[in-house]
Amino acid sequence: MPNWLKDAIFYEIYPQSFKDTNNDGIGDINGIIEKLDYVKDLGCNALWINPCYDSPFKDAGYDVRDYKKVAPRYGTNEDLYRLFGEAHNRGIHVLLDLVPGHTSEEHEWFLESKKAQHNAYSDRYVWTNGAFCGIGGHPYIGGEAERDGCYMLNFFKCQPALNYGFLNRTEEWQMAPDHPACIATREALKDIMRFWLDHGCDGFRVDMADSLVKEDDENKSATGKIWKNIREMLDKDYPEAAIVSEWSNPHQALKSGFHADFYLDHHGNGYNTLIRDNETPGGDHSFLKKDGNGDIMRFLLDYLPKYDDTKNDGYISFITCNHDTPRARRTLGYDELKIAWAMFLTLPGVPFIYYGDEIGMRYLDIPTKEGGFGRTGSRTPMQWDNSKNKGFSDANPDTLYLPVDDSDDAPSVEDQAKDSDSLYNEVKRLTALRHKYIDLQADGSFKVVYAEKEQFPFIYRRGNLIIVINPSDKKASATLSEDNCLKVSDNGQAELKSIYSIRGCEINGMSVIADAQSFAVFELC
Repeated sequence: MPNWLKDAIFYEIYPQSFKDTNNDGIGDINGIIEKLDYVKDLGCNALWINPCYDSPFKDAGYDVRDYKKVAPRYGTNEDLYRLFGEAHNRGIHVLLDLVPGHTSEEHEWFLESKKAQHNAYSDRYVWTNGAFCGIGGHPYIGGEAERDGCYMLNFFKCQPALNYGFLNRTEEWQMAPDHPACIATREALKDIMRFWLDHGCDGFRVDMADSLVKEDDENKSATGKIWKNIREMLDKDYPEAAIVSEWSNPHQALKSGFHADFYLDHHGNGYNTLIRDNETPGGDHSFLKKDGNGDIMRFLLDYLPKYDDTKNDGYISFITCNHDTPRARRTLGYDELKIAWAMFLTLPGVPFIYYGDEIGMRYLDIPTKEGGFGRTGSRTPMQWDNSKNKGFSDANPDTLYLPVDDSDDAPSVEDQAKDSDSLYNEVKRLTALRHKYIDLQADGSFKVVYAEKEQFPFIYRRGNLIIVINPSDKKASATLSEDNCLKVSDNGQAELKSIYSIRGCEINGMSVIADAQSFAVFELC
């Protein structure tokens, strides 16, 4: 396990929307370098950068044309190498996005694989053995290649699926995961990883990490075997390199070799019930919405078994948002976001802040761009100040990658930095708190102190710290217990001192009284 992950707070950067330095309307690597001091000052000591590889950008870069080349619109390989160095000079680690399941249809491997004559890349992708032989249960394309076969897609038409084999084979053309061609695909992936690690990258966030082997069993055993093999390579040659999975099944992901796994927004899961439980009739019942009347037990019943099962294997990563998820500001106000980010930054695991969430950027209802569709509204330019294009770019507004939020009350870093009570400054205080107290680090202990169905507050313990959260719009109370290893004085008073608070929270005797929309951290004396 890379030691630096214990105290890591990640900042996710969507490169085309972060900072444009050459005035073409698209963010670039030099823009990220320019803002590294901002990232550090925010309290983040690690970056995840969405794909910046050469691409036709039919899926915003997740259709990779060349894994070892930076897309010209972002700069050059040398620019990215310089970013690694400048980040390291500031104590910041950098993860690149790894897309292992598919490439662009324009990738050199696929252009060779399409040829009728057999070659070294003929089996690099999933092909049937006839142009009229489709693939049941999977998207596929036929009639667009010289070779007599159809090829499988992972997502869009532009993304042919790489061949890692089929665990449960039902067709003659399907290969087993241990077929030499499938092993060659795995080794090609390892070669890409080595290339960037040798140039200073600190690891990878892995896109759709659970989807490599097709017709895998419910435990993803064959896909897991691939990642265990890759983890062996990392442990041997790059022991401080980290891999974080887009899997959202920590039992499978962490036991397959990943150091951390995202807790993603899946309908009805624990994370969804905290801030995005607004997709069913009857209103928004998110626990962290002030008038949602949410239920913390819906979160805990999903989260606790996952945490208890994997706490010795790796980390569960909470996200404020990501490039695929509607921004939380869509339904939560600034005060609600303060409580939400406070909770995410004080739970176990490795947290990720999506760019702009520290100032409460909005989700915008805008047309699709580069395959974004409903995700596009979460990918708009970073709002730095109140100058042209909110400080993102000096280009003509009509040429921007995406439009900026032009509302009169659009948040900006410049404005919020001046306001001590802003969301931005609250995030800075919270990241500082997490770095200060070792009990709040990724592997610190976690125990529920008070949680009752449809009741507030929620109280949990991290080492010697007691954390109280009341996201509701009403005052709430709870009674502490010596069963939670609290120190109690001779007069029955819990021996705690307040070290952090958002609005009021008091402890009288063994009773906690939490004001509406409050968050507090107490330290055992």
